[in-house]
Amino acid sequence: MPTSPLLLIFIGGGLGSLVRYGLSRWPGNPSMGFPWGTFLANVLACLVLGLAVNYVATRSDLAPTLKPLVLIGFCGGFSTFSTFSLESYRMLTAGQWQLALAYVLASTLACWGIFAIIVSAGK
Repeated sequence: MPTSPLLLIFIGGGLGSLVRYGLSRWPGNPSMGFPWGTFLANVLACLVLGLAVNYVATRSDLAPTLKPLVLIGFCGGFSTFSTFSLESYRMLTAGQWQLALAYVLASTLACWGIFAIIVSAGK
């Protein structure tokens, strides 16, 4: 009996979230300074996503299981930055550098902007 893609996404997302939480606690959670745990989570999630995309591309028999478990679930729970990196990379490699630049700038400004608005509104 095949496993439901939703169940695989759920399991992968939970595992990714737990790993991200663990990294956010190490090497401590400084109130000021460079957020090494988050930085490491984003970089590692991009690494995992890149490795998984490459592996799935060469092993189509595993794609139905690995895509929802690792690419969508784990990497999505671990870091949405990995998906952002994949999408902007695909735009660049497709020769859509203007779209990629607009996407990177819009995503960064919109995410930071909405965060700043919400945090400021909560004060």
